[in-house]
Amino acid sequence: MALAQQQPAPPQRPAPPPPRPTPPSRPPATDTGPIVIFVHGNGDSSALWINNFWRFEANGFKRNQLLAIDFAYPNARREDAKPEFFRSSAEEQMKELAGFVEQALKTTTRRKVALVGSSRGGNAIRSYLKNGGGAQFVSHAVLCGTPNKGIVNSDSLLVGSEFNGAYTFLKDLNAGPDDLIPGVEMMAIRSDTNDKYSQPDGRFIGAPGKPTGVSYDASELRGARNVILDGLDHREVAFNKLAFGAMFEFITGKPPGNLFITQEPLPVLNGKVTGVSDGGVYTNLPVAEAEVEIFEVDAKTGERKTTTPAHRKVTGKDGGWGPFIGRADAYYEFVLHMAAQPITHTYRSPFLRSSDLVHLRPGVFAKGDEQAAAVVTMSRPRGYFGVGRDKFSLDGKVPPGINDGVPGASTGKLAFEPGPRTVLAVFNNETIPARTWPVKENHLVIAEFLN
Repeated sequence: MALAQQQPAPPQRPAPPPPRPTPPSRPPATDTGPIVIFVHGNGDSSALWINNFWRFEANGFKRNQLLAIDFAYPNARREDAKPEFFRSSAEEQMKELAGFVEQALKTTTRRKVALVGSSRGGNAIRSYLKNGGGAQFVSHAVLCGTPNKGIVNSDSLLVGSEFNGAYTFLKDLNAGPDDLIPGVEMMAIRSDTNDKYSQPDGRFIGAPGKPTGVSYDASELRGARNVILDGLDHREVAFNKLAFGAMFEFITGKPPGNLFITQEPLPVLNGKVTGVSDGGVYTNLPVAEAEVEIFEVDAKTGERKTTTPAHRKVTGKDGGWGPFIGRADAYYEFVLHMAAQPITHTYRSPFLRSSDLVHLRPGVFAKGDEQAAAVVTMSRPRGYFGVGRDKFSLDGKVPPGINDGVPGASTGKLAFEPGPRTVLAVFNNETIPARTWPVKENHLVIAEFLN
């Protein structure tokens, strides 16, 4: 979960109303295993759950047993009670989740679901269970890195935020002797001391040296099963293979037979293009008339193997850019053309299995990028870069802005001189080759890690 930074006032026009989220239409599951619904965090999308889906599938789950919501406006309001364009309140998120669960039960003809939430997604789950009548429809709830006690518990920091334990939202959820919901099995997965949002010091919320009023256990649930995964960061406690192992065993009652992802030689890939508001806030609303091109690239240089794309599509109203049949051993460059946004080149790790969660967002130029001939960003959506914990580099260097200590940055960026060249992004066992593209021609480059 990335806390919202101070931004210019959003445009003075109403945001479009969010459509009721609808699970993909699939035939009812024919076996007796549970239906699992994954709930993403602040500013995120269902795309972050790709590895979790693949690991559940590798352990016997059918694809139609796995669903993931995309909140229309995934970013929290800076003050929960104050309406803010293109952002959502805690109550709005809860109602979207309730509608999604209701539709999922109808689609799958099941009586109950298991819910798995990352960060803010756990707020929506807890509120749905306690305030939205969800307990009768949910068998298990797994909260991963959710700030159950708050990121802060303070009268002076994050005033009015749903992430403040002193604010009404969390005070109401935390009222009572424990955090349990009758009839629902509850578990929290948290880090030991490496969650940037469970810290006694406020440096990760822009208040270094100020006490937050919470500590390393801020993600625990009172009375529930609490699992501590040493060394993992705020996002990894949802998306790491060890987190998968804990949630799988909790939901199914047995440990997974495999923590790894079994490959499909010809994965079928699909997803949707989503947009960004005039104020720079991402939404999960589909974008029509966006063009997506996919090129297979050389695994060492990132250079395109052909001049014509392996796939090209202009999106319709649903934002869908696929399907595309790829190869599990191939590296791809995704090129997104969208009106009034940078041409975004995203170089990706190989896709090991089929997925319809390969969602695409445009990149956004940061202040100062216009002075560079080219910029390349390495991105780790499912975790942060841990100095000393991880092996990572961009063009052989550690990019500026990645902090020491508790992992707190999921991106790193470098500027480059004119002229096309290869840039290698490395994270532990992943190496992604990318190519530079000129900023003056409105190009932006991202190397996105899978793990």
